[in-house]
Formats: sequence, C-alpha cells, structure tokens
Amino acid sequence: MAVKPTPEYSESSIRVLKGLEPVKQRPGMYTRTDNPLHIIQEVLDNAADEALAGHGKKIKVTLHADGSVSVEDDGRGIPFGMHPEEKAPVIELVFTRLHAGGKFDKGKGGAYSFSGGLHGVGVSVTNALGKRLEATSYREGSVAHLVFEGGDVTEALQVRKAGDGDRKQGTSVRVWPDAKYFESAVLPMGELTHLLRSKSVLMPGVSVTLVNEKTKESQNWLYKGGLKDYLGQTLSADPVIPMFDGEGFADGNNDTFAEGEGATWCVAFTEDGAPVRESYVNLIPTSAGGTHESGLRDGLFQAVKSFIEFHSLLPKGVKLMPEDVFARASYVLSAKVLDPQFQGQIKERLNSRDAVRLVSSFVRPALELWLNQHVDYGKKLAELAIKAAQTRQKAGQKVEKRKSSGVAVLPGKLTDCESRDIAYNEVFLVEGDSAGGSAKMGRDKENQAILPLRGKVLNTWEVDRDRLFANTEIHDISVAIGVDPHGPNDTPDLSGLRYGKVCILSDADVDGSHIQVLLLTLFFRHFPKLIETGHVYVARPPLFRVDAPARGKKPASKAYALDEGELTAILDKLRKEGVREGAWSISRFKGLGEMNAEQLWDTTLNPDTRRLLPVMLGAVNFGDTESLITKLMGKGEAASRRELMELHGDSVEIDV
Repeated sequence: MAVKPTPEYSESSIRVLKGLEPVKQRPGMYTRTDNPLHIIQEVLDNAADEALAGHGKKIKVTLHADGSVSVEDDGRGIPFGMHPEEKAPVIELVFTRLHAGGKFDKGKGGAYSFSGGLHGVGVSVTNALGKRLEATSYREGSVAHLVFEGGDVTEALQVRKAGDGDRKQGTSVRVWPDAKYFESAVLPMGELTHLLRSKSVLMPGVSVTLVNEKTKESQNWLYKGGLKDYLGQTLSADPVIPMFDGEGFADGNNDTFAEGEGATWCVAFTEDGAPVRESYVNLIPTSAGGTHESGLRDGLFQAVKSFIEFHSLLPKGVKLMPEDVFARASYVLSAKVLDPQFQGQIKERLNSRDAVRLVSSFVRPALELWLNQHVDYGKKLAELAIKAAQTRQKAGQKVEKRKSSGVAVLPGKLTDCESRDIAYNEVFLVEGDSAGGSAKMGRDKENQAILPLRGKVLNTWEVDRDRLFANTEIHDISVAIGVDPHGPNDTPDLSGLRYGKVCILSDADVDGSHIQVLLLTLFFRHFPKLIETGHVYVARPPLFRVDAPARGKKPASKAYALDEGELTAILDKLRKEGVREGAWSISRFKGLGEMNAEQLWDTTLNPDTRRLLPVMLGAVNFGDTESLITKLMGKGEAASRRELMELHGDSVEIDV
C-alpha cells in the first residue's frame, strides 16, 4: 500500500493563537463543557470577591426568558479608565485578555487580598464562549457600557453620567452562552441553587437572589448564623454531640502565614445517615476537596487522639487512625488562602501544600480546648472513634486468617507495615537500595510497606507465566502483594491481597521512567485484575527543590516542583512576593537516593501532600492496548517501534 505523503512542514506551518482563540479552539482546557454553569460561575465569583473584600451586600442572578443569564452586584464596579501600559480601557481588557485581572496583585495595596484563585482566565472565558456579552459598570458617578459578540467588541465603551434611576456603584454582566461549545445548553438548576445558597452561607449578611423569568419564581438566601445554621439544616441525622464550630485567622505577628489567612468551620458527628462534606477556598467550592480538608482531618484527629491519651481511654491493642475519627464527621469548611494553587482549571481541588498546616494549626487547639471544657461530650466522641477502630481492626484480622495457611514466606527485603487493614495499607516498589533506605526511614510504618528493587526489572511482556518466578524480583513482588500472576480473562483469588495500593516509586529521570514502564508492563501482562480493580498507582516524586530566603516576616522556605512548568510557577510566585531575582537556590534531584527521609515523606509519601496517579485502562479496549504495548515492549518489534517514533517523536519531551 502506498504511503500518502504528509504536507510539507515549514515555518509557515506554525500557528500562533491570539487573544481568546485558544479558548474557542480548546474550551475543555479552560472550563467544563457539559453545560455553561462554570462560565456563569466565573462572573458570580467576581461578584462574591467584591463582597468578600467588604464592598458589597447584594448579588442577584437572573435567568432571562431568551436563555441569557445576568449577574449584578453592588461592589466597586470594574474600572473603565485607560490601562497605563496596554492603552485600552481596563473593563475591555478584563473581558478580552487571558491572564488579565485585579487578582494577581496580592501585595498590601492589591485590590483583592483574598480571591477565588489565580489561574487568570476568569470572565474572559465567559466572553469567549458566549454569543453575546453586555457589561455595565457603575462607579464614581458614571455608567460605562460595552458589548461583545463571540469575544470581540461590537459596541465600543460608552461612558455617561449616572442618572436618578442608576445605581451608585456595582457591576452588571449579561451573557448569552453559545450552545455549540457545550454538550447541553441547559443550566443544572440543582447545582446553581446549591452554589448560590453556599455563597450566602459563607458570607453571613450578604443577600443572594435568583430570579427565573420563565417560571416567574424567585429565591432569596440570607444567612445570619453562617455555617452552623446551614449544616444543621442539611444534616439527615441528629449529631451525637453538639456541633463544633469556630474560626481562626493569622494576625500580623504570625511568622508562618500571611495576615488574614485561616479558616471558618463547623463539624458535626453522627452515627448514621450520609455525611455532609462541603469545602470552599475563598468562596470557591472545592468539590474534590484538597489540602485544606486534609488539614481539618489532621486537626480533628490530633485533638481527639490527645484527649483519648490524656484520659487513658484507649483499650489495649487498639490503634487509632485519622479515618476512625473522620469517618462519621460532617462538616462545612471555608478556608482563606492568600495565593491558592488549584488542580484543574475549574478549581475543584486545592493543591496548596501549606493549607494542611494552616487549617490544622487553628482547628486542633480549638477542638482540644472545647473537648476538655466538655469532657462528657469528649468521651462520647472518643467512644465513637474507638468503636470505628475496633471494627476496622477486626475486619483486617479476618482477611489475615483466610490467607494465613500455605502462604509463601514474605521476602526478607520487604519492610512490612504494622496494620493489616487492606483498605488502608500501601506498598511502595522502590527503585534502588539507597532510596529504599530513605523510604523506610521516612514512611508511616503503621500502613506503608517498602519493597526495594535492585536494578532494572525484567521485561516480562513475552515471558511465560510459569517462568516468571525464576526471576527473584518478580517472585518477591508477587509474594509481597499476595496475588498470583493471571491473565485478563482469569478470575484470580484477590482475597490474599495484602495492600490496597501498590505504588511504583522510581526516579523522576529517564531511567526511572524506564523502570516505571517495565513494572507497568508486568502488571498489565501478568496482574491485569489489580489494574482493573484500581489497586495500582504511580508515585510522582519532584524533580526540583527551590530554597527561598526569608522575606519580611516570612521565614526562609522550601518548595518542590514536579517539572519545569511547576518550577516556573514557583519562581513567578517568589518574584511576586518581592524576592530578588536569583536570591533563591534551585537543586535538581538526580534520584530518590538524594532525598533524605523527611524530604521523601513531604513530597512523595505523605497522603496529604504527595502526587499519586491511579493507573487505569482508558476508553480503548484491552486488545488495542495490548497491540500498542507489543509494539513498545516486544523483542521482534523494532520496525513497528521505529514507525511509532517517527509518527509521535515530535511530541516527546527528552530529558538529557
């Protein structure tokens, strides 16, 4: 068959996307595309940020009969004067430029000290994905109005003096979402009302209104009691003890956190019913949780644990774990973080490492004090946690008994964990003995096991199953995990599985990637059910460490970056904080063995701050994946590999 020649690749083949073109070309990179709710939320978040900054008391959302949505607030109004550098009206830049807005300036004079994130696309995405957008700003006795269509200005900025019927200050944005960018043009009413109600909960005293022109219905939310009122109304079961609520914020004398950073929370413990769990960062709902929730969990656990130890309540042989305390907790958590780092453009999960310590440092002392002031309630809560721990340990022992007879002796180099709870246990397959040593010292010995691997693992793609155990490393992996090799159509006995998470931990360099591929090949070929049932993970250790000097009241700090992109983001943040260019030092980890135990725990083993990727089979079927891996790993496949490399070579990043 004749190969069709590809068009010539030259300088003219490179296309530069300008303005809002990237958003229109790849909307899924910037927003949710199942429906337009998120692009409306971007406008709503701006109105909420005004209220959060203390400049507004009312937010009104109107669903118009023609399918458009408008959001009005009584904040300061978007400035509409000329930008000193860009020579265009500021209000126009806000809606037409990615990475333009008032939330990058986080210094003392910044317009928004705390705001919902710093990804910098915001309402420009709303504009790009709307057929039409009308923006009106009321400020300084004037009214400014301009209109966009498809992201472009079609009615230039007009400024007039405010009349008697005009508002004194505020912003009004009306947008007609363009249906071609979304799977459905219909707004999910349940999600929208929940979002609006939560804004009013988190800002006591701010009135939030929703008007639906089609149904002629309107709803208004105004919570004066804040989180406690809201959680009490939302719970499906009565709490075992009174709800524990509180708040804590850093003052100007705090060495670790910026002034104003902190959290407000309300926690309820119930014996039954589905737990209610909602968290927010600067009023942005974080549906996938994140490091602020980890901080709440840590604070609750440490406080309850110290109360139990102080009153000697723990029965012999029972070990308390964070999940024992957290399993029956319902909560609403609202954190304020100066410069939040989110995962994903729609900000569904907070990634800021410092947020764990931030929230925990306020929750723990407050709960310890509360429990010791209400000892009877403290004992009731302790009873609930101890009961959960005993149930968990019994379940773990049952599994142990089932598999104890006739099991091969565990490999000598395996450093096992103490717990027998499969749901909680993890084993790390670590490249090299030196890294294995750091991992053994840095791990949580309660639930983390370490199996060091010597050298490169055998490529098992074309090895028969009955010959696998001739290789010591593979024999040890199989025995340590507790599952025998099997094929995709077999039904292996997984009752002997000893760890809920089997984590591949290799260096962040090319050799490490090779070991990762060899192990993934082993699991895909000979342990496919472990991948199917979600037990295989890949740990992502960082490649760089950045040490920054002390600045003002902030002490010297260190940060870790997974790759070049994250390194650039960390350096940008340091520049924004006023650190002199080059005052920081950057070190590159050549391998895991260079990290000490504390660094390995902080970056790669700690469940609250690590990056752990689940290994899953994608949408392609098993056969397609199998043929692709055959091309990559098969011994007689040099020609196929070469063809693959020629096709996809340009998309590979090479680490030399």
